[in-house]
Amino acid sequence: MTATDLPFKTSSYASFNDLPILDNQFAEIDWQAPWLCHLNQLGYLSKTVHHLSSFDEKNNGEIRDDQPIDIVAGILNNALHLHQKNAQVDAPITKPTQGNQAHTLTFVSQNALPEGDAYESFIAKTGNIPTRDNLHDLFNGSIWLTFPKTKALLNYHHMLEIAAQGIGERRGRVRDTITVFDENGAILVTSDRGIGEGLRAFDWQASLVTSRAQWDNPTQVNRHAQAAVYIFGHALIEQLIQPRKPLCAHSLVIYVTQNFFVLPLSERMAYLDDALAQQMNEVLCQDGVTPRHLSPLPILGVPHFCSENEHTHFYDDPYVFRSGRRQKTKG
Repeated sequence: MTATDLPFKTSSYASFNDLPILDNQFAEIDWQAPWLCHLNQLGYLSKTVHHLSSFDEKNNGEIRDDQPIDIVAGILNNALHLHQKNAQVDAPITKPTQGNQAHTLTFVSQNALPEGDAYESFIAKTGNIPTRDNLHDLFNGSIWLTFPKTKALLNYHHMLEIAAQGIGERRGRVRDTITVFDENGAILVTSDRGIGEGLRAFDWQASLVTSRAQWDNPTQVNRHAQAAVYIFGHALIEQLIQPRKPLCAHSLVIYVTQNFFVLPLSERMAYLDDALAQQMNEVLCQDGVTPRHLSPLPILGVPHFCSENEHTHFYDDPYVFRSGRRQKTKG
């Protein structure tokens, strides 16, 4: 039996009619969407969520009064343990700051977060990730599964800023940058510097149109690919439940050798997690860093992310594919 065949643990339920259920919003997820293909344990997550959300139909869209809570935390913990077992990797841990040691990461109920405690501080102090039964936290957990080192690095920088600045009405430029990338980030990985430089210069023709044949297709193996985008922001994934052309990611560019695109997907993600954590650390340590250090990327303009962008006129929309602040400044 493979990881994707394993069901949600049901030992505490007397029958299938007693299984926990997820509401209709979870049934709307298109698990075949190309922007989800990189998520670790995608097969297990998709089958389990589909199975549990399908029970809602039997209840006419109503949640039972005795509905158990913390379903999503349970699903994510199962997925985490399966990944450790199948990939033979150590459990992910927090990155310790002064006064906080490293902790093994676990998904827990939102109710475990003490009143008055900051979300980021609680994770750093305990390794526990408060999780609600909603799409936002399901996708947040899926990014923790896929990029654990980078997520831990972002939490580490949150803690450095909290220690230096305290918690006030404003997060400050560093925590603002972390939050924007955490919620809405994407990574352009490419072995062609022209594609990366094109994105940063708002040159959509160079980065997305004329280079189309060089782009990785998530649904087809292309060992000659030279560019791919992987979504990091969990809020962006949630918004893509209902894809809209104006949706725009805040991206970083990571340059790789051509060998990256020959790797199996799981090895790509492990490599990318290391590389992204290192680059984010460099970005967040820069003097004057702000979210403007991240490059806008209209996410449905990524080749193979939607069928409409097969036609070049898709990009002739100045409201979405703008000339950009850098070109305006230069002019």
